[in-house]
Amino acid sequence: MTDTVSALPLAAVALPTLAVPLIYAARSRPFFREAVTLATATATLVTVWLAVQSPTTLVTPLGSFAGIPFALRADAAALLFALLAALLWLVTSVYSIGYLYALDEHAQTRYFAAFAASIAATMGVAFAANLLTLFVFYELLTLATYPLVVHAGTTKARAAGRQYIAYTLGGGVAALGGIVLVGVLTGTVTFTAGGIDALGAVDTMLARVAFVLLVVGFGVKTALVPLHGWLPTAMVAPTPVSGLLHAVAVVKSGVFALGRTVLYVFGPETTWDLGLALPLAAAAAATMVVAGVVGLRQDNLKRGLAYSTVSHLAYIALGLALATPVAVFGAFIHVVAHAFMKISLFFAAGLIYVETGEKYVSDLAGVGRRLPMTMTAFAIAAAGLIGFPLVAGFVSKFHLVVGAAASPHPALVVAYLVAGVLKLLYFWPVVYTAFFGRRGSDTSESRHPFAPPHATDGGYVEQTTWERRSLTREASPLLLAPVVATAGLAVLMGLAPTAFPFWSLAEAVVVEVFG
Repeated sequence: MTDTVSALPLAAVALPTLAVPLIYAARSRPFFREAVTLATATATLVTVWLAVQSPTTLVTPLGSFAGIPFALRADAAALLFALLAALLWLVTSVYSIGYLYALDEHAQTRYFAAFAASIAATMGVAFAANLLTLFVFYELLTLATYPLVVHAGTTKARAAGRQYIAYTLGGGVAALGGIVLVGVLTGTVTFTAGGIDALGAVDTMLARVAFVLLVVGFGVKTALVPLHGWLPTAMVAPTPVSGLLHAVAVVKSGVFALGRTVLYVFGPETTWDLGLALPLAAAAAATMVVAGVVGLRQDNLKRGLAYSTVSHLAYIALGLALATPVAVFGAFIHVVAHAFMKISLFFAAGLIYVETGEKYVSDLAGVGRRLPMTMTAFAIAAAGLIGFPLVAGFVSKFHLVVGAAASPHPALVVAYLVAGVLKLLYFWPVVYTAFFGRRGSDTSESRHPFAPPHATDGGYVEQTTWERRSLTREASPLLLAPVVATAGLAVLMGLAPTAFPFWSLAEAVVVEVFG
């Protein structure tokens, strides 16, 4: 596909950037502040959609630094990630308005401004044409999301923020070292579908060092074990932020950058020739299982979802490491499928907290009677993450498993199967307890069999039964509609995946990389 100079990639970055000062200017008029957020999110989505419709690859040159071009480029991988981020920013903005108002959160202007800045950086990561541009926006994303992580302002939140900064900026230093080394070895850091040819002819030891530095640097936000520690800790942030971190911006930027490294810098063939694919695959497989096991022991609902995210990011990382066409296709489809399913789960967790004040699994017995639509959406999204048919997660996991079976190491299929069983062991008791448990009871159907209760004495506090409400009185539409919409989209993607542009974009990525 030929390249065409266009302002659309730059506009996708500029629109949310310009929203930041407008949001601050409207701080004394909340209605206008939210209107700016929603209007900018809509405009960003339209801009990305116009780029998706272009018959050519759109490029925005932005000068150069130290002889390296600084540019934005809308190839298939960029468009898939940018379209996902833009769509879910709009949905999350609606949810955020309902969430912040319901809890009367402080510093709402700072929250919406930081959210816009985070999406601007995410768009920059998506459209980066080379490693240098990617690195700049990757680090800006860390700085933009920091105020969201520490939003609560508590001692615990500030400690989580320090850990988040230490991990992510430390990873950035490693990534920068890898970028410099690639530039020195090859004379270019521009993304090339199938990899930079010169990397296959340079000193193998230095090439391996560059790869390790990039994988470690980007592996922090990908949350590969043992680089994952910041992610569960960051759950002190407001729930919409947790959704942003886990479904769209931070972790998906990490796995997206990892995909750029494997597919567009080193290339599948060179990665295997250097003996780098198998160690990365092994690390991803170990992360899938370890995170799944640790997640079983989490009584805090958001922390349990956090460990599920760590495991599912490893699903994607393993698909990229194996680098077969089907595995890569499955990895990019899972980027999207996981985003819709996981953000639905976090939205549901936030709605549960707003309506009931509960955040522990051991306190949610029977909550499905109080929040039937919310918990139904939760159950659908959970089924998708487990890999049940008719939900998007089945489609992506099927391709990942088939791709692994066709790889040089088909035994790694076992990792996907074990991880799926671990997701079932975590999510099924949560869903069953919510619909069939009895509040205040210590019976088996009223608690999670693996997660210990949060009560320090190991017991259960006597509680009144849930108030039954009609569907129209379940929760604010600003909170309930995004939960139902994202879960519904996950089902539609499971029933008719080819009807969504993400499918054709993932196919285009495979064609670009493998020919």
